[in-house]
Amino acid sequence: MEAMGVPGFMLPLVIILEVLGGIAILVGFKARWVALLMAGFSIVSALIFHPFNDPEQQNNFLKNFAMAGGFLMIFAHGAGAFSFDEGMDGTRIENRRV
Repeated sequence: MEAMGVPGFMLPLVIILEVLGGIAILVGFKARWVALLMAGFSIVSALIFHPFNDPEQQNNFLKNFAMAGGFLMIFAHGAGAFSFDEGMDGTRIENRRV
């Protein structure tokens, strides 16, 4: 990361964001806001670490933007009926749409 101009102390923060953010989206805990954060992270990391004009990095650049699109879909539609977010509102599963 330091070779690309990003301070090395941010590496543990990035690891925590990716691991805990992935788990939060997987189980549906605060999935909309975590997905928005992960989308922003994916776009920023694509722009910093994967220059589009480098043929070897184009695939990674587009992959990061595709992941950001998926995260934005989660932000727009939520995590689904069987997520922690839906379970915390007090309704029963039978009353929800799947």
